[in-house]
Amino acid sequence: MSLIRSPELAPEGEERINWVARHMPVLQELERTLAPRQPFRGLRIAICLHLEAKTAYLAKVLQRCGAEVAITASNPLSTQDAVAAALAASGIEVFAWHGATGEEYWEHLRRTAATAPHLVIDDGGDLITLLHREFPELLAGIRGGAEETTTGLLRLRALAREGRLAFPVIAVNDAHCKYLFDNRYGTGQSVWDGIMRTTNLLISGKMVVVAGFGWCGRGIAQRARGLGARVIVTEVEPVRALEAAMEGFEVMPMEEAASRGDILVTATGCAQVIREEHLARLKDGALLANAGHFDVEIDKQALARLARPTGRPRRNIEEYTFPEGKKVFLLAEGRLVNLAAGDGHPAEIMDLSFALQLLALDYLRRQEQPLPREVLPLPRELDRQVASLKLHSLGVKIDRLTPQQERYLNNT
Repeated sequence: MSLIRSPELAPEGEERINWVARHMPVLQELERTLAPRQPFRGLRIAICLHLEAKTAYLAKVLQRCGAEVAITASNPLSTQDAVAAALAASGIEVFAWHGATGEEYWEHLRRTAATAPHLVIDDGGDLITLLHREFPELLAGIRGGAEETTTGLLRLRALAREGRLAFPVIAVNDAHCKYLFDNRYGTGQSVWDGIMRTTNLLISGKMVVVAGFGWCGRGIAQRARGLGARVIVTEVEPVRALEAAMEGFEVMPMEEAASRGDILVTATGCAQVIREEHLARLKDGALLANAGHFDVEIDKQALARLARPTGRPRRNIEEYTFPEGKKVFLLAEGRLVNLAAGDGHPAEIMDLSFALQLLALDYLRRQEQPLPREVLPLPRELDRQVASLKLHSLGVKIDRLTPQQERYLNNT
């Protein structure tokens, strides 16, 4: 039985789901070809993702392909109650609501895990970790999982190194059609959408500090420059730092960058990226935002030690005042700014990522022999299948190798 708030919002949520579905042609095509065969009939699928309209469409496609689906949120601030209500009305078990407390968040995860899934989709590793920690009796029945994020893969690879990962997990985050598009173009656009709609401020002319130059950081930095900002990148990895410098961004340590930034955005997957010594150097009026999965990249405890909360000038903005009178502003409680203060990635981008998730589960389902209990790459042909479907939806045609070219390449 679902655990939601505001079931009366189901019609509104259904409208939101229908809107994104029309902009997700790859999932539409996979539904058209797979649903008649009911490949997931008799299987239970547990999903832990940001519970908004694009995720809801994925859940509905899996349901239409025969699965029993249970879903919870991977972030308590990204849940849209109207969407949760619509899914519950459609027969999907939903355990989530917007603004859940930490205790409620983990209870929702436990309810989802208790459905005894055969397949799991995770975002950040919380659900899979919980299954290992609190539901060991269910692990033997799980055929495999798929993980959406860099942060989640770090956790699951650590579990695998310790020999404790109980089932195979497909690293969807490492697929080309995920990180090249979702992480770069999706994060790049949605982070600035979240910041701009939250602050209603101009980006052009401001000094933006981007912590991390992975694929998410690249997208954030590129879109900031496109909006007219001057951009500083901070990094710990020399090759990425060199890439940022070659792209024309200023590169320096956070200790130097902190005092120059009008807007500081973290995107590293690590903890305490903006620490006490950096917070003390912030300029008056600086905005702090996080684009990493967990709310640990900005040291909120240090911020509370250095300054006192003095108001909420706008929704999703907390004002902190330092003893000398300087004010800084934390967006979305330091959680994922693009989801906690926005609608997340564009539908066309999540179409690619969720198509990969669907194909990853179908791949796990089809295996006659057990796969290694490791974090495994998504088969390259599935990556290429999603790219081809997307190109077709765009009306884009590409060349094919001639037999002579294939022979040439195979002989070298």
